[in-house]
Amino acid sequence: MNRPLVSFLIACLAIVSILSFSGCIDEEKEGAPAPDAAAVSVAGSTTVMPLVEACAEEFNKIQNMVRVSVTGGGSGVGIKNVAEGLSDIAMASRQVKPDELAAYGNSFEEFVVAYDAIAVVVSQPIYEAGITDLSQEQVKAIYSGEVANWKDVGGPDERIYVVAREVGSGTRDTFNGMVMGGVEAETPGVTTYHGSNAEVKTAVTNSDKAIGYVGMNYAEGGALRAIAYGGVTPSAETIKDGSYPLSRALNLYTFGDPGPDAKKFIDFILSDEGQNIVQDSGFVPIR
Repeated sequence: MNRPLVSFLIACLAIVSILSFSGCIDEEKEGAPAPDAAAVSVAGSTTVMPLVEACAEEFNKIQNMVRVSVTGGGSGVGIKNVAEGLSDIAMASRQVKPDELAAYGNSFEEFVVAYDAIAVVVSQPIYEAGITDLSQEQVKAIYSGEVANWKDVGGPDERIYVVAREVGSGTRDTFNGMVMGGVEAETPGVTTYHGSNAEVKTAVTNSDKAIGYVGMNYAEGGALRAIAYGGVTPSAETIKDGSYPLSRALNLYTFGDPGPDAKKFIDFILSDEGQNIVQDSGFVPIR
């Protein structure tokens, strides 16, 4: 092969390499934050967190002027953080409570972003033994300690392992309010408390005689089953038509009007694209 041809081929290979390397750089830059990108922090409910994380991932991908970060901690933590200026947006699986309004003032702005339900779940062996439906009175009796053996509600002769959420959880507050008769209700029948839906799911899954409660999107997978509550099974249909008693709204809160960057993200969640993500995340869209 003559020298000019070899030189020409080497030059061509060099150009191709440069173009390929440039393309890689461009791909890496796509969706990367601009140097002056604004930061929006979101904190709070572990129930709301999966849908907000999914929305944040897509929002961060389609633009580079606002970067959204999401952390958990529970509804109470999110509301406290946003009131104290530590977060821009709070996630909450309940409404702001009177004591929070008393502590911080009535400046919270509420944005309903999805609907959800609290699912009462039991270990797979308990479900297979016949516990597929419990009334409000039966669940209350279990959590109050009045009923401690599955045989007393039609199940096997096994002591009930009762799982609940820790103080500060919006899911706990909603469950206590709807099932136990008040947010501050005592639950002496509880065996163990956990800080997130995922931890409750793990505890129920790892037991062969447990009962617990989780956000509906955590009620699938693993060795646990959602049961009917008062004869109604939690589903998108029963949540939408209001027939499932443990349905609830999922909220975002800002303290005062949201800043322009926080509003962009909230508007994205409320858009058709955002609501599709809500549905894909296992929640019920608001429309």
